[in-house]
Amino acid sequence: MIEGTRKLLCKLEGRIKEIQQSIHDPIKNAEACVLLCLEIHTKLKNEIINGRFISDAEEIEFFRYWKPQLVSKLIFYARVNKIELRKPNGSYKERKKYLLTEMAKLKLFFDDNQDFYRYYRGGFTYLDHKYFLRGKQDIQITIDSYFFDTDPQYSTSHDFKVAEILANDLLQTYLEQELHTVDNPQALSHSAPSYKLTWTEHKTALTELLYAFHTHGVFENGKADLNQIASYFETVFNVDLGDYYRTFIELRLRKTGRTKFIDVLRNSLHKRMDDAEDRG
Repeated sequence: MIEGTRKLLCKLEGRIKEIQQSIHDPIKNAEACVLLCLEIHTKLKNEIINGRFISDAEEIEFFRYWKPQLVSKLIFYARVNKIELRKPNGSYKERKKYLLTEMAKLKLFFDDNQDFYRYYRGGFTYLDHKYFLRGKQDIQITIDSYFFDTDPQYSTSHDFKVAEILANDLLQTYLEQELHTVDNPQALSHSAPSYKLTWTEHKTALTELLYAFHTHGVFENGKADLNQIASYFETVFNVDLGDYYRTFIELRLRKTGRTKFIDVLRNSLHKRMDDAEDRG
């Protein structure tokens, strides 16, 4: 089940990149991505309903990590489409006010879900059997009203909330970029290289660098947040990092070599320096 889901997500990521490269109008771009996400989502739903998880652990993994990755993209592009359709074409103040209002909605969602944010972002698992198993919802734990209209064969009490959290991460980066463009219209005139470099190492390796750079504060004097750096990496290196929060948790849980890629880089650079010295 998990392998089939991984393949569908890889297919989705590849086709989204194709859309980004071929459709430059933001409204049409978002519409195309929404339709694509719906198509992949329908395939995934059919596979889950007609299939069977081998264990509770696999079911929890699917509803905590895999389904939200797909649904978050559907939520994100649907909201981008809505934001672009309603975006005012008036003065600088009107456009900035509109974008700040959209940013405020993200904070409102965070304020309303702080406890679950801490649980999910903290990598806790002690309530996963209630949050991410079908038919195990606990009415003593907050359940959004939408849950009662969902398909019980394809939904748990909190998988959609995780998808909203991931979608909001994407939306925050998108809105920050839009605000930067409004505040710095001259930035649009800066020419970009005619070529694009694609990251060909494992995504986990780039995630190591992502967290290392963020922790050390190498961008904007330490003011750039993790989502901004991740989005920049994805754009510059033509890669989708996926759920890098989960990847970081996996790095933390490694028994040995938690910074495996950074260690390899250091050793490679040392070897190059040594070789250069040997050649004189």
